[in-house]
Amino acid sequence: MKATAQESQSLVLIVDDEPFIRLVLRHFLEREGYQIAEAENGIEALTVFKQLHPDIVLLDAMMPNMDGFECCTQLELVNYKRIPVLMITGLEDQESVDRAFAVGAMDYVTKPIHWPVLRQRVKRLIQQSQLQQDLEAMNLELQRLVTIDGLTQVANRRRFEEYFSQEWQRLKREQRPLSLILCDVDFFKLYNDTYGHRVGDRCLQKIAQAIKDIIKRPGDLVARYGGEEFTVILPNTDTMGATYVADKICHAVRALAIPHQKSQVSSYVTISVGFTTEIPQPDYDLEEMIAAADRALYEAKAAGRDRFVQNMLLPKSTNSC
Repeated sequence: MKATAQESQSLVLIVDDEPFIRLVLRHFLEREGYQIAEAENGIEALTVFKQLHPDIVLLDAMMPNMDGFECCTQLELVNYKRIPVLMITGLEDQESVDRAFAVGAMDYVTKPIHWPVLRQRVKRLIQQSQLQQDLEAMNLELQRLVTIDGLTQVANRRRFEEYFSQEWQRLKREQRPLSLILCDVDFFKLYNDTYGHRVGDRCLQKIAQAIKDIIKRPGDLVARYGGEEFTVILPNTDTMGATYVADKICHAVRALAIPHQKSQVSSYVTISVGFTTEIPQPDYDLEEMIAAADRALYEAKAAGRDRFVQNMLLPKSTNSC
């Protein structure tokens, strides 16, 4: 039975110092529908592996300079996708077989090669590898889904709490600043009552995207905190940096120019922002930092909304966008 359509796209890397053996293996596997790459020694095999990322490696055990066992050991160091290695060896003693598996080979065949056995083992190892990669991709997607807010596609409350705790502990050890921003869409209940919840959902999606467009660093996190509230975690960010981001968020939401007939501060949707910046201390609690940002947000609303306010758990200062 020949390879399936998916398997026929598979690339087999043949590693053997004997040209005749490589030629025979190539012709056999090409007839089975596989694509072929070759290397004549272990050093060349490492280079080709890194360049082409084959789906399986057929590796001769006995080669000069770097034998198959050492080559397999080196491949393990760069084989992040767990590409299967099938060892081809003339050695059948228990020590050699044990050594092949110990260095990372997934299976082996002995010389002289029994071709039906080779056919089935190549097919099985590729199928198993593809299945494993598919499962890992699905698991990553599931992990992403449980940490993403379905409506706005930013991080959800669960992810916020996990990441904030992680960064709090890290920056407490490093004694570096951590900034936390809380945002609340102004008069959003009135917006929903006026335009309906479907339009309200689209409004939140646009605001979430506008905030995401501002937050560029990989270590920063935008999350939906709940309802019409968003939060931004800014590790290694001092007061000046947080002020800059808070100001940009206010301006970005205004620039969306989303009509809001019932707003009491503007004819468009606006946002109130509160933030705090701290160097986490052993006697501090991350809940206190959230409470400080929340108080700043309350002050922004009390001061007229459509602005940002900073609270440092010290004397407070207010800035208008």
